[in-house]
Amino acid sequence: MAAKAKSAVSAEAKKVLKALAKSKDPLANKQVAAESGLEGKAVTAAMKDLKKEGLVESPVRCKYTITAAGKKVI
Repeated sequence: MAAKAKSAVSAEAKKVLKALAKSKDPLANKQVAAESGLEGKAVTAAMKDLKKEGLVESPVRCKYTITAAGKKVI
């Protein structure tokens, strides 16, 4: 299943995952956008897909962290 997730992750989603991986704390979409260089709308769309795939989680409302599965993708 991890191999399938790798091929399904877009370049933008990988940038989001890399930005989350650099942070020790959960990040809001605006923080991820600033870190990754992506527009806010692109981060929001990527985050929605990544959450469905189980590659990110939201321990605090509107903030996200990368999961172990997400780390394997990058």
